[in-house]
Amino acid sequence: MKDDFQKYLEEQLQDPEFKKEWEASESEREFTKSLIEARNRGHITQKQLSELTGIAQSDISKIETGNANPTVSVLQRLAEGLNSKLIITFVPKS
Repeated sequence: MKDDFQKYLEEQLQDPEFKKEWEASESEREFTKSLIEARNRGHITQKQLSELTGIAQSDISKIETGNANPTVSVLQRLAEGLNSKLIITFVPKS
């Protein structure tokens, strides 16, 4: 059974403008999901990640909610704090 959000999303995706914006933000959603998963996997809070990286906890929160556009150097600091390797790649559209 689909949850309420999935039902709502399917309805909204019928609107061509919404669908275009949703698809355009896919990379950002995938990035934030990956960041949150890496932090959770390491059992690291935003506050702890802040202490490890020197990035303000409020900025980490903004990044995780999609309300910030971090630079590659900030992403690298986050990766280091998460004991991870940052990989940025271009993949052909299917």
